[in-house]
Amino acid sequence: MSTPAAAMHGLGEPSRWVRHWAHLVAAGGAVLDVASGAGRHARFFASLGHPVTAIDRDAAALDALADEPLITRIVADIEGAPWPLRTDEKFAAVVVTNYLHRPLFGQLISSLAPGGVLVHETFAQGNETVGKPSNPAFLLAPGELLEVVRGHLRVVAFQDGFLAQPRPAYVQRICAILEADRSDNPAQAAPPPCYELAG
Repeated sequence: MSTPAAAMHGLGEPSRWVRHWAHLVAAGGAVLDVASGAGRHARFFASLGHPVTAIDRDAAALDALADEPLITRIVADIEGAPWPLRTDEKFAAVVVTNYLHRPLFGQLISSLAPGGVLVHETFAQGNETVGKPSNPAFLLAPGELLEVVRGHLRVVAFQDGFLAQPRPAYVQRICAILEADRSDNPAQAAPPPCYELAG
């Protein structure tokens, strides 16, 4: 049975948060769009010249990306089945929006290549007061994304609060980077990485 377009997730404009930090993704680097739906972010990164792997359990939603040569579509139940990618497959960016499955946090981080960017944005506690989702299983606790990346990634930006547009929602979002190991040759005194903060 096909998914009605009105009910299909992943349609519409790319998230402002994702667009804001896209400049940190290495030029031409591979992007993983997790729970991509119809692929608003997959299309966005493909338009910038990035090869994209889009994963979703909704085959009909992924079919909307069939015309995109830079996008590889993978139909998979990432909650109830094994991770569908090779463990050695690494990405310049991992993008997750409006989706939360806590057991995947470690997999998302381990899917990053050195220098890879995690851009994650989803609903947070408080959202139950303004709409769906309201189930605590799908709402991040205060500072939860910071705790997830602590000791693994360098946080470039983090927000936790209320958005009035495009609809009222409590959200939490992070942009964090898996820094390349610079300790191999400390005598080289390489300058620290520069992560340009978009205005």
